[in-house]
Amino acid sequence: MELTNNLRKTIASLNQPKMRRETGWFVAEGTKCVLETLGAFRLEYLIGTREWLDEHSDVARCCICAPQSEINRMSQLKTPQPVIAVYEIPGDPFISPAISNELVIALDRVQDPGNMGTIIRIADWFGIRTILAEECADVYNPKVVQASMGSIARVKVAYVDLYHTLTDLSEYMPIYGTFLNGKNIYEADLTPNGIIVMGNEGKGISRMVAETVNSPLFIPPFPGDSPTAESLNVGVATAITVAEFRRRIKI
Repeated sequence: MELTNNLRKTIASLNQPKMRRETGWFVAEGTKCVLETLGAFRLEYLIGTREWLDEHSDVARCCICAPQSEINRMSQLKTPQPVIAVYEIPGDPFISPAISNELVIALDRVQDPGNMGTIIRIADWFGIRTILAEECADVYNPKVVQASMGSIARVKVAYVDLYHTLTDLSEYMPIYGTFLNGKNIYEADLTPNGIIVMGNEGKGISRMVAETVNSPLFIPPFPGDSPTAESLNVGVATAITVAEFRRRIKI
């Protein structure tokens, strides 16, 4: 199989939402990200240097060999890697009724791709398999895929109407959210299941989504009576919150 000029241009354009919609494709770059995602999505093209393909001959099927200079022209990375995978974007994930027994993250307008990918990676680390999202960065944006470091293969991201979805789910599970007037997370009662809502980088959780939260939480600064940062990065806040939930569970 040959890397044509048209294919190279198409792959290079997949950083644009319009092209991802038109082609139904997204890209993953770098050895770790590619090896983590192979098998999780339908592979369209695997493009690597001769050295990379020789080193990974066990997975190098239906591949295209290309010089690094050509891969550089397609790459979205500041430091291009020797392999790019092109996958088919899957359909919307099915949200099982069993979600009520799980710990879930809900993201309200998290728009920075780096934050989005980092939160997917955090969810994967702590065994969270479902993220509900509204008006968030596209999970198939190359920057999100890269920041997830392959965790996109194991964490489902479902774009939903959060207000109505959380309203429905609040009948079956607690809805947590982080607020300045919430209860100290280290003193609050936390359940093994529930939905943890995290808000926009600058504006926090929107008013309507906040109405669905029945268990507001607060991450206290230390020491509490000293000047401190105005807020935490949403990725950092997510990691602290989820870690405390998991700490309560005896493994």
